[in-house]
Amino acid sequence: MREKFDLQERMIDLAVRLIRLCESLPDTFTGRHIASQLIRSGTSAAPNYGESLGAESRADFIHKIGIALKEMRETHVWLRIINKAGLVKPPEKLQPLLKETEELVSILFASVTTAKKNNLSKRKPSPPPPTPPEEA
Repeated sequence: MREKFDLQERMIDLAVRLIRLCESLPDTFTGRHIASQLIRSGTSAAPNYGESLGAESRADFIHKIGIALKEMRETHVWLRIINKAGLVKPPEKLQPLLKETEELVSILFASVTTAKKNNLSKRKPSPPPPTPPEEA
């Protein structure tokens, strides 16, 4: 039997892994700053995605899933900074997190794109203005 794909659960698992990573960063000004930023972006994508599931309208859904996408992109950038700065040894430890954030960015981007496309196709064109009656 195939395991159910649960995007929110996947984002929650990533958030937990990022929390553990942040706890392992150096206790320096740089380490604390990056950890703080990474915790904010890395733990906010899942709740924002969860909010999108209860959206009140298609526009609300697009907005909320867009925020989740923005936060996931930011998370990916912070991971790249950590990698390039050599703050985690060995650097290979970051590869699974980088790969997961890349995949989640792709999934969220596709969701936003599809939702926007569907939103445009669901709109009914405005009826033409009424024509004035002909004069006799």
